[in-house]
Formats: sequence, C-alpha cells, structure tokens
Amino acid sequence: MNPHPPDNEPIGLIGSGLVGTALAERLLSAGFDVVGYDLDPSRSAHLVSLGGRAVSSPEAIACQCRRVILSLLTTDVVCQVVEGEDGLLEAEARPQFVIDTTTGDPEAVAALAGRLAARGVQYLDATLSGSSQQIRDGKAVFMVGGEREAFEACRDVFDAVPGNAVCLGPAGSGTKAKLASNLILGLNRAALAEGLVFAERLGLELPAFLELLKCTPAYSAIMDTKGEKMLAGDFAPQARLAQHAKDVKLILNEAERVGQELPLSQVHHALLTSALNAGDGDLDNAAVIQEMRRRRCR
Repeated sequence: MNPHPPDNEPIGLIGSGLVGTALAERLLSAGFDVVGYDLDPSRSAHLVSLGGRAVSSPEAIACQCRRVILSLLTTDVVCQVVEGEDGLLEAEARPQFVIDTTTGDPEAVAALAGRLAARGVQYLDATLSGSSQQIRDGKAVFMVGGEREAFEACRDVFDAVPGNAVCLGPAGSGTKAKLASNLILGLNRAALAEGLVFAERLGLELPAFLELLKCTPAYSAIMDTKGEKMLAGDFAPQARLAQHAKDVKLILNEAERVGQELPLSQVHHALLTSALNAGDGDLDNAAVIQEMRRRRCR
C-alpha cells in the first residue's frame, strides 16, 4: 500500500472534460506530475495552465507514465484510446496500470480488462459517484472493479481524490455499481425537479419549500447538490444532462440484457430525450427541471 505518491511521479490523464479537469486539479495538489492528452487543444491548454503537461497522443503518455487515468465518454472511445492507432498499447513501454473512470458497458469493460491482462497491463474500472464539483470538494466516491493487488498499487491515486474508494470485485464491477447508483441518483434528481415544479404551480415559495423538504423524510442529498441550482436556474455544468442521458440508455440496455424491466427509468429516459431535443444537453443535469416546467396539461 502506497499512502503517498513518489515525489512528482508522472501520471497520465486522457480526457480533460469536467471530471478529468477536476481529477487533474486534485492530482496536481497531491504532488503528481500530470501528463495529459485531449483531442480538444483548448482543454490541453487549460491543463497546462493548471500546472500539468500536455502531449500529442495516448502513446506519448504511455512512454512516460506507469499509471494512466482515463476520463472518456464511452467504452468504445476507451478501446480506441487504449488499443487503436497511437494508443497506449502502441508504445514500446506500456503502462502497468490503466484506471478507467468512464461510465461504460460492463461486458465490454470486462472484455477489455482481459485483453489488457494478456498484454501485461492491469485494468481497473474506477467509476466515480459525484459531479466535478464534488470531486473538487473531496466528496466523490470511487467504485472500483479489478484485482485487489492492482487496487492497492494505485491507492495513492485514489487517496489524492479524497472521499472514498471501494474495491467491489472483478473488472466490470465498478461500472455495474455506477449504473445502479446513477439509476437511483437520476430518479432522485427527477423527483426533486417534479416536486419543485408541482409546489411552484400550487403557489408555494420555493426557497422556503426546499428548506422544509430537507427537514422531512423526503430528504435526499440531491437537494443539497442540485436544489439551489434548480431554483436559481443556474445550469452551468458540473455534470451535463447529455452525459446522464447516455448513462440511462446504458442502464436500460443492461437491464434488458439481464431481463429486468425498469419502468421508472424508462419514463426518465423519455424525459431526458425530450430535454435533449429542446437543446438542454450541454447544461447541468439540474436542467431537468426545465423539462418538467415544459410538461403542461393540454
């Protein structure tokens, strides 16, 4: 177990979106030398402004870093970054560990872990419960799948992002846990939005009503993280609505694979699809309240 990183150890980071940037900030603060790659030059430039370094390809990261973090949109993108042209496996010196924070397809994740193990690379699907702001605040949770030995070898990386890190079982377990967790989280957020709009239509003062809710059995932590954003119409993204819509589609696909009907998630997916069609995809997922307001009796 390594409670502290070796002095200024280079660690790779592929993907500098909302979550990737928040992870970079925590890692830099913990003393890591963050070496990053992103298709978007502006994101790479921002990483440099934070104190990190930018390189031109995943392969270039693999040449410098024994541990690489991925923060990408889908498992298909992950496979391309790892196994495709100029990918991590193209380097002469492959990384020892890949820590994948992407919310992806559990079956594809497990298959990728197997292929990497055959090439001498240990893979952890280390999904995160928490928005980019919660990562910055040290309130995120890593849900990790993979070998316990690999988890412990990367403990200092997880410790650099205070909150909690739990190893749940073999590769794919972290992704499965993230999907199940996001199912509940998303429905909590949608329920809060619906309840606030209902209260608004009834003529209640929403700030007072929200404070009341926090004192009742209806309370959920989503009221603390998204309640004020919903009331203020502050939809600057901490976690984009489009990202959660993608996750709900994954949830429904996985439910179909295991033969489980998810009636509430089906309704939720329809709501998010309507919000996407209305142009809300790049807004914070608190913007689901806008879709609730658009739902008027005809």
